[in-house]
Amino acid sequence: MTLTRETVLEALKGVADPSGSDIVAAGMVRALSVEQGAVRFVLEIDPARAKAMEPVRAEAEARLKALEGVDSVSVVMTAHSRPEPPPDLKPGRRAEPQGPEKVPGVDRIIAIASGKGGVGKSTVAANLACALAAEGRRVGLLDADVYGPSQPRMLGVSGRPASPDGKTILPMRNHGVTMMSIGLMTNEDQAVVWRGPMLMGALQQMLGQVQWGALDVLLVDLPPGTGDVSMTLAQKAQVDGAIIVSTPQDVALLDARKGIDMFRQMKVPIIGMIENMSTHVCSNCGHEEHVFGHGGVAAEAEKLGVPLLAEIPLHLDIRTSSDGGAPIVISKPDSAQADGFRRVARALIAAGKG
Repeated sequence: MTLTRETVLEALKGVADPSGSDIVAAGMVRALSVEQGAVRFVLEIDPARAKAMEPVRAEAEARLKALEGVDSVSVVMTAHSRPEPPPDLKPGRRAEPQGPEKVPGVDRIIAIASGKGGVGKSTVAANLACALAAEGRRVGLLDADVYGPSQPRMLGVSGRPASPDGKTILPMRNHGVTMMSIGLMTNEDQAVVWRGPMLMGALQQMLGQVQWGALDVLLVDLPPGTGDVSMTLAQKAQVDGAIIVSTPQDVALLDARKGIDMFRQMKVPIIGMIENMSTHVCSNCGHEEHVFGHGGVAAEAEKLGVPLLAEIPLHLDIRTSSDGGAPIVISKPDSAQADGFRRVARALIAAGKG
């Protein structure tokens, strides 16, 4: 019998939660992955019922292990984020805010953000993580771009993260970088169809339940824009600074300004801006062309009073290296294309931020 998602779901329908509903009908089974005998999924629960749900998790695991063709089973429990209560607008009454907390073992957190998609933010994050690791730093990379996770491909990581006790998640590691991504929990072509509370819960789980170990710096590759994930990170974790990635054209800069404004409202310092796809040099004739314009990010950084950290060229090698699982600072560390990333890494270390 061929092991399929339908087979797994049918088996899980025989597992009931404490209220009597089966866990599939109750919508608790999330991010189900069935691949080469390995079955993994997230069991989304009410945090108040965590102890009562542990036997349910164990039963689900036992039922799946009994299926023909199943070699391994990983069931990770995660909790709903409780909805925020409505604000009390009466004068003189103000709720005490719960401040951001440090992630155990992590000295510093740096957010890598962009106002819009397609500007190469994830490429910058992967190369910067590898450049910091090459400088001897203990580096983690959290791929928080839940809808478009690309770090597993860029860092050449495959397989699934293990969870020995069903609570702690063991991250993956390559090129000296410790990495976790929701993309490791789903198939490469599987969409993550989650709303705000689920996104926020997933981020908090990847921050608090992943065994990051002792890190000098954790880079967080955020989704583009100013949505739930970016806000949750700034509210729940002590973020030491943000790096904003943009291309030179006006449309990208319009959105980059909004990203900077969001971080400033959330009291997160802006470390600087990186201009990606800054210039293109023809590999045949050496002609340099500014495909997206020139100097836009430098002018914007000066206007906003933040440093311009680097101008990264538009080059085929950067793209092919990332697609091949070895970022340019790993595949061609002495190249001109890798130089910008390495200079940013050294500048962060010199400033005590890397």
